[in-house]
Amino acid sequence: MQAGGDYTSDEPREKCGVVGVSLADREAARPLYYALYALQHRGQESAGIVTHDGFQQHSHVERGLVGDAFDEEDLASLSGGTGIGHVRYPTEGSLDKSCAQPFSVSFKSGSLGLSHNGNLVNADEVREELAAAGHAFTSDGDTEVIAHDLARNLLEEDLVRAVKHTMNRIHGSYSLAITHDDTVLGVRDPLGNRPLCLGKVDGGYVLASESAAIDTLDGELIRDVRPGELVVLDPDGAGYDTYQLVESESTAHCFFEHVYFARPDSVIDENLVYEVRRTLGRKLWEESGVESDVVMPVPDSGRAFASGYADASGETAADGSPRPEGEDGIEFAEGLMKNRYVGRTFIMPTQDERERAVRLKLNPIRSTVEGKSVTIIDDSIVRGTTSTQLVELVREAGAEEVHLRIGAPAIIAPCYFGIDMATREELIAADASTEDICEQVGADSLSYLSVDAVAEALGESRADLCLGCVTDEYPFDVEGEKTDREIASPSPDSTLADD
Repeated sequence: MQAGGDYTSDEPREKCGVVGVSLADREAARPLYYALYALQHRGQESAGIVTHDGFQQHSHVERGLVGDAFDEEDLASLSGGTGIGHVRYPTEGSLDKSCAQPFSVSFKSGSLGLSHNGNLVNADEVREELAAAGHAFTSDGDTEVIAHDLARNLLEEDLVRAVKHTMNRIHGSYSLAITHDDTVLGVRDPLGNRPLCLGKVDGGYVLASESAAIDTLDGELIRDVRPGELVVLDPDGAGYDTYQLVESESTAHCFFEHVYFARPDSVIDENLVYEVRRTLGRKLWEESGVESDVVMPVPDSGRAFASGYADASGETAADGSPRPEGEDGIEFAEGLMKNRYVGRTFIMPTQDERERAVRLKLNPIRSTVEGKSVTIIDDSIVRGTTSTQLVELVREAGAEEVHLRIGAPAIIAPCYFGIDMATREELIAADASTEDICEQVGADSLSYLSVDAVAEALGESRADLCLGCVTDEYPFDVEGEKTDREIASPSPDSTLADD
């Protein structure tokens, strides 16, 4: 897994990746296929593509990784120069193929395909309303709810106003790639919780969850899709139009995209993820650095954090004083080697085998740790199982001290917006202090990064970030939970403005 890089059930899981392309004079299927490969880290449960050839819609959706879901015959059947794609890791809806995406529907006003990254908080309410109006649902996922609502609106309104109407009806986190016949659309929720960006490629334009997908197509990133914005790609790939459908005073960008989910080479909300992680690592040293012989990352996502941490240690000592001239900082070293051939589908039927999973995926380099004081940098602690096993592994390899530093604040609450991050009962930090967690995982010391440091690294105010999982206060109105802001429904009077 490119991003995240954690390796057992003790990991948060991202829901999805979406992509849409509109090309002149060439087929869209293969570029979509390549883009989905670039987004594979965002979901491994299923993959799908919907295209349109100007006359009819074509679809192929299958469970499994991108490389397993498509063959040459499948791609050849997906004719047309416009289309969308999706990779899924389920957090809402069934695990069977019924919830795999893109979701397709045909109706009087044409055909729709829809790919969704995020979670709605009022999906059940909208589903009940649509079902009462005669809509028949084939899945229990929230994506079909969006598709049915949009299809209903398209029966009475033009495309832009239909999308606006749907945005005013659904609430929660969503970035969408949509086909309406041979027109491709991109939509980002009014708070911009999930990423979506726009790029130019040879002969057309592309929308994607991350800019790395645009890079894969040898394209150029234009910009992020703005919160509350609709982007409409011309069917002939000649250009695009944009409409600011909903205005919000603040955003709710998911900080965890930068900490864990996104590829390091992606640019999200104008920040290169790799540099953000290095900055977070530097701040981790400034806030809680500990003098040790070596600092090493948990592969893969801990690498940039550890690099920044080590660099900062060369400038100041752990107490914040300037490092004496000629004195080196802490050595950065790779101390854990990852077996990339043990994937998420590895079968572990017993608890003993599940506990052994970390040894199957990671092996310490004894010369890096033996007889040394070691600092391990990871991106998060969720349940604590992995951290405990890591500390044991490094100690057994001969480390004299093991310090654990985490490049994010402690996760104390679940996520309702597209991240399967465990329940409060499963979250080790929900009811345990840092000192208690340190003792449980067996480390000599443990420190997390502060929320303020995360905001500073991203160049955003706390009010413009979604911090629910680390503050227990959410930017959306979730039943039974506290909110960190005044929740208002999108204004029905939002104006339509061409960009």
